[in-house]
Amino acid sequence: MVRTWCALALDALGRAREEIDAINVYPVADGDTGTNLYLTVESAARAVEAVFDGHATAGPASPAPLPGLPDAVRAMAHGALIGARGNSGTILAQLLRGMAEVLAAQERPGGPDGGELLRRALRRAVESAYEGVARPVEGTVLTVATAAAKAASDAPGGAPEVARAADEAARTALALTPGQLDVLGRAGVVDAGGLGLVEVLGALSRALSGETAAPEAARERRHRAARQGTEGVEPRPQAGCPPETGGRTAPAFEVIYLLEADDTAVARLRTRLDALGDSLVVVGGDGLWNVHVHVDDAGAAVEAGIDAGRPHRVRITHFGSAGEPAARTREPAQRAVVTVVPGEGLAGLCAEAGATVVPAGPGEPPASGELVAAIRRAHAREVVLLPNDPELRHTAAAAAEQARAEGVRVALVPTRSAVQGIAALAVHEPGRRFDEDVVAMTAAAGATRYAELAVAERQSWTMAGVCQAGDVLGLIDGDVAVIGTELAATAETVLDRMLAAGGEMVTLVLGAGVPGSVADRLERHVRDGHLAVDTVVYRGGQQSAPLLIGVE
Repeated sequence: MVRTWCALALDALGRAREEIDAINVYPVADGDTGTNLYLTVESAARAVEAVFDGHATAGPASPAPLPGLPDAVRAMAHGALIGARGNSGTILAQLLRGMAEVLAAQERPGGPDGGELLRRALRRAVESAYEGVARPVEGTVLTVATAAAKAASDAPGGAPEVARAADEAARTALALTPGQLDVLGRAGVVDAGGLGLVEVLGALSRALSGETAAPEAARERRHRAARQGTEGVEPRPQAGCPPETGGRTAPAFEVIYLLEADDTAVARLRTRLDALGDSLVVVGGDGLWNVHVHVDDAGAAVEAGIDAGRPHRVRITHFGSAGEPAARTREPAQRAVVTVVPGEGLAGLCAEAGATVVPAGPGEPPASGELVAAIRRAHAREVVLLPNDPELRHTAAAAAEQARAEGVRVALVPTRSAVQGIAALAVHEPGRRFDEDVVAMTAAAGATRYAELAVAERQSWTMAGVCQAGDVLGLIDGDVAVIGTELAATAETVLDRMLAAGGEMVTLVLGAGVPGSVADRLERHVRDGHLAVDTVVYRGGQQSAPLLIGVE
């Protein structure tokens, strides 16, 4: 049910994303609430799928063919927490976490039936969300969530009936939001975050009732009901709504980061950030928190996080450029390259070459929405997209399709490694015809064999035999070809195998913490054993693999 719910919610938000973005006027009219909610649920869905994949590969030792409810809901909540975007996405993550607290504790005989369990979960979700929001405002997603939880508490029957009651009450509450929040009434729209929650609750109702899709007619009925509260109000374009809160100009920056800190430090952080700005939401627990705040001094907000613990994945958005209005006022470039890179060193290298960079951390591949946002940020009529990872081919294809629908000409070059991306970027010529440039970049990537060195985490069967935990694995074109015990020696064997088929240039990309002496040794090895082959070394800084190798 959790897996189906996530899939249906992601599909529903994908369909509604543009509509939700268009009515986003509170707390800041930056037109990204639908996108933020989509990215939040996409992260939750990925985490749930990872639990299923991990269970499937556990083998005969696995106690059951599928993960249990506690594992699934904890993964959903954690995925939403680490992927939460924007004010509404952060609140949604906390709503899911509150539900998970109840659902994960009740998979045992004698527990409450499904209906009662869901009633309790929705009540806890609302309590948890209000705990995370520093200054709750009525007429927002919190109001919609409260109405859903109250209706669920009063509804008879099992889980499907309870979910249906929550969904219907959420739609009714959403229609009333323009009369509860002045900025919504003036714009003639319902709350964007509330509309997103309606989509998520509708997906929950369908998952529990066994429906596999939301018919367009049913979806239109939901949205028609949501709009009833705005009849007779002339909608005002989103761009015309100034970012104001309570009659004063809103802060200039949105700051979001994940924070590793204890409860005591987070309590102090809340007080400090509340004095700095508004729209403060701090959600999470168990040592990991997602912090969201609107401030004029972005540096002070980050410094507060440093004082509280260890902030990472820091994102700062200037509302003057939110939704890229400044970019839209200038003439777009003719062509740009968007590339996914796994380390800060590679990010700097590609940025210097003129590419728009999308960072990818270990176990944190970018979502399709992040790739679309990067394509928009590149602000060009033509874009070449380099995913640099075989696992991103579907994500990149979806992003390219979305950008094409927005009028951008996008070519997806199916690079499978960062070294193939480097080779493609090296031959990029903006002055060429687009098709010719794409062909040249594709040819350069295709002519580059790629390898990476990795450290085995556990005993496993591979194409090269059985490896033990701690062994160094040499993967060539994605398959384990060499098993060794030491990084440099294993890399030498990998290079010899790759260069046996010929080559003109070797590219070495050093991971974080790998000493330069490794590169020196490999350069000597290539020079001594393979005549007329050049070697170039980059300090990539990637955490995912200690060494990447390309042979052109």
